[in-house]
Amino acid sequence: MPLQVVRNDITKMKVDAIVNAANESLLGGGGVDGCIHRAAGPELLAECETLRGCEAGDAKITKGYKLPCKYIIHAVGPRWYDGQHGERELLISCYQTSLMLAKEYGCESVAFPLISSGIFGYPKDQALKVAIDTISSFLLENEMTVYIVIFDRKAYQISGKLFADIAAYIDDRYVDEHTDSRSERLRRMNAFRMDEPMPCESSICDEAIEKLTVPMAVSSEKAATLDDALGQIDESFSEMLLRKIDERGMTDSQCYKKAN
Repeated sequence: MPLQVVRNDITKMKVDAIVNAANESLLGGGGVDGCIHRAAGPELLAECETLRGCEAGDAKITKGYKLPCKYIIHAVGPRWYDGQHGERELLISCYQTSLMLAKEYGCESVAFPLISSGIFGYPKDQALKVAIDTISSFLLENEMTVYIVIFDRKAYQISGKLFADIAAYIDDRYVDEHTDSRSERLRRMNAFRMDEPMPCESSICDEAIEKLTVPMAVSSEKAATLDDALGQIDESFSEMLLRKIDERGMTDSQCYKKAN
């Protein structure tokens, strides 16, 4: 279930599709909407003019133009009043509709902003929880890499309380892109909250924990080759756990179901 929360500029994300937190007109505005329109160029506005707007809770798709993505999915989030006017349902619909559009157009990766959390006033902690819950439910049934891209430090700090193993490379404004084999490997772990125990089959988890306390030279586990042993020296707990699951011939979902 590859879901990551990152702090970055969404217009720089190299994914198949990015999601624009648009207004009903789809003709550009402030915040993320304005940044995406400026970065994509005037061709985006010309295409959006043909779409004749979009209702709250819905989404429409265009080309990416000058952005590094193939598509832009324009999702119109709800304006926050008091939480008693269907805001949550409309926000859930935004994410669901956007994900289905990404799937329909063959996207393998998509990046979302925190929809409605800017000038529309949706509380950031609640907006983030809706995003995580809705995307996670989708990923249980679908193969896709999804990023929640957060710009401001406050919202990112909130996300840190909900997520474990978040790959973040932060400076004062943006995050430089960084991809290596380790971050790719850890993607499967990023859908779990920090306040919940790591789900795993107990025997696998116990074995991984034991490995953390036994020096490599005296570990009872025998690596197949010297190269294998050397490759395991710097493993983190998360990487070790994933390897144990793979060695048992289990799928992630089988392990999670047993843990639950």
